[in-house]
Amino acid sequence: MTECELLSRISEVQFVCVELNLYLDTHPTDSAARSDYFSYSKLLAELIGEYEEEYGPLQGFGHSPTDVGCWVCSEWPWERNR
Repeated sequence: MTECELLSRISEVQFVCVELNLYLDTHPTDSAARSDYFSYSKLLAELIGEYEEEYGPLQGFGHSPTDVGCWVCSEWPWERNR
């Protein structure tokens, strides 16, 4: 996957996770939705991991497994050879 395709896929899966989370707020006993939520959450973590391994940190804070502050030393988007 290209960087743009991977970012697009991450956005799609994030959207599904948010929507399932909102649904589960009002339907907490829906085991199928809960199962879907856990599956998509796992997929999201894998996609983010894949992106960060290839292109660097996706976020400067939060759940990024990379070292704190390392995004400052990484290559900036306009510095990349395309």
